[in-house]
Amino acid sequence: MTDPAQPLTGGCFCGLVRYRIDAPLRAARSCHCSRCRKAFSGAGSAYAEVEPGAFAWESGQDQLRHYSTMPGWGLCFCGNCGTTLCGMQGEQVHGVTLGPVDGDPGVAIAMHLFVGSKASWDHIGGDAPQFAEFPPAA
Repeated sequence: MTDPAQPLTGGCFCGLVRYRIDAPLRAARSCHCSRCRKAFSGAGSAYAEVEPGAFAWESGQDQLRHYSTMPGWGLCFCGNCGTTLCGMQGEQVHGVTLGPVDGDPGVAIAMHLFVGSKASWDHIGGDAPQFAEFPPAA
């Protein structure tokens, strides 16, 4: 487990883009819908939310590319190697993809979303709850 007093760091595959997160990640989840499979180049997303104001780019901001997935929301990735790095809500980083985090991100996937449309070749392990679409409203 990571030390909550130490910042998390991460970056893209080619190393040009680096970031720092000064608070623990939260609300980790994986979405298995067809859009997330394409955006994250895999069985789905592995994503956790970032505390507002806790995220900072350390290097490579000139390499960042943005893709709007819907009004007010989008993804940010390295324009050189293509690594999907984070989700954006407006101009703010909403959360990060867990793959590019260095070492232990300090969270585990707490739920799997849209498993009703997961890829036929996908096998979901672990004991996190699985939802056909969104989880029921609390």
